[in-house]
Amino acid sequence: MSCLSPVPDASSSYYSAPMNLDHLPPQPRKDPLLQLVSLQKASGCWLLDADLAAVLGKTREEVEKAKPASVNSEVWASILALIWLHGFKMDAKEEWELLTLKAASWIKAQNAPCVSECVEAGNTLLGCSVKKEALGL
Repeated sequence: MSCLSPVPDASSSYYSAPMNLDHLPPQPRKDPLLQLVSLQKASGCWLLDADLAAVLGKTREEVEKAKPASVNSEVWASILALIWLHGFKMDAKEEWELLTLKAASWIKAQNAPCVSECVEAGNTLLGCSVKKEALGL
């Protein structure tokens, strides 16, 4: 006699019953600053993906279309994140200042050929006017 309870078969109604989520309260909108912080990689960069684009208030297609041709997508994404922080979240600078130092250090280490062009294109995309020097680049 086994002491283990039987494991339901994958075809049983246990696994196939539809979930009714109508009784759950609406989920609060996530704080874009916290979302951006959570998207930063350990190296200091951000990836160019739909999650980052959403934080920036853009679609992934809009963000990719504005990217200068000669820059890699991680450098572009990281510059956009820095511009967004400086352009829209200066009131929370104490919260993100250290992560921007890490990001700027990572960007500089990439020896990207067109950082100024990226900052200009990023400002245009996001509707900001952040100087390259303010980003630590």
